[in-house]
Amino acid sequence: MKVKNLGDGFLATFDARAIRCAAAISDAVRSLGIAVRSGLHTGDIELTTDDVGIAVHIAARVAAEADAGETVLSSTVRDLVAGSGLRFDDRGFHELRGLPEEVRLYSVSPPS
Repeated sequence: MKVKNLGDGFLATFDARAIRCAAAISDAVRSLGIAVRSGLHTGDIELTTDDVGIAVHIAARVAAEADAGETVLSSTVRDLVAGSGLRFDDRGFHELRGLPEEVRLYSVSPPS
């Protein structure tokens, strides 16, 4: 569900298919010369008129850690999709602005 526009991006809520969706968007636009970077995180939401709370800010900071054409996710998301068949590369711990502790990040591995 689209929540709002963010200049050169947008904020949307997804279910567990978000990982495959983000990777598919990146793959689909690559041939057009467009490099999309995606960041995924999940957490409790705080519905307001135009935002959904701290989980959104964490996702934005995760996205900022992604390289062009890459989908990066927090360990929270990775743990929730165990058994999905998706593969991930460990990107280590990262300090994300505004958070008291480091967050472990993973990038989505291409299907083998």
